[in-house]
Amino acid sequence: MEKLMDWLSKICTIVIILLGTIIYHAFALSITLHDVECLSENVLHDGDTVSGNFVVMDHDIFWSSDHPGIDFTVTSPEGNVVHSLKGTSGDKFELKATKSGIYKFCFHNPITTPETVSFYLHVGHIPNEHDLAKDEHLDPIHVKIAELREALESIITEQKYLKARDARHRNTNESTRKRVVIYTLLEYILFVTTSILQVVYIRRLFSKSFAYNRV
Repeated sequence: MEKLMDWLSKICTIVIILLGTIIYHAFALSITLHDVECLSENVLHDGDTVSGNFVVMDHDIFWSSDHPGIDFTVTSPEGNVVHSLKGTSGDKFELKATKSGIYKFCFHNPITTPETVSFYLHVGHIPNEHDLAKDEHLDPIHVKIAELREALESIITEQKYLKARDARHRNTNESTRKRVVIYTLLEYILFVTTSILQVVYIRRLFSKSFAYNRV
């Protein structure tokens, strides 16, 4: 019984630590992008995996074929650009942090029209042999748990990316539906106006013809 309680206590501790790690190292937010917007994240360990995705929510509604797209860059603590995307409406990214420190994630909107960007970021850490040697409380089970956590996180990241794209498509469909309704109403108004003008014109034409016949 005592051993069972020990195991349950260890499992609860591990679960709490893992949940705390996931909450601390992952975040999702929506950005209104006018010109340049930058976000920062502190990567605690060398070799950590930095991954995420972003989707421009207004792309399918307002973008024309000549729209230059959104630029995205990731800058390391030394100030070097370690990842960049040019002229895109959204994508996934993943990189290894060669050095711990503050990483900057910047979006650049080259046009004056504001864009709404859905952004998700995750920093994952899997203990290695060096961590195992340094911390006596770590063992291979912790490493396996961390690997499973990161595999789960990759699935969550993919789901969030697909969910954001699906929300963009829904916005596009709703916008298209509204525009179709407006165009249809305008078409009917134009048709009725044209018909009324034709009736008025024909009545005036017959009225003048009748006057000429009487003379």
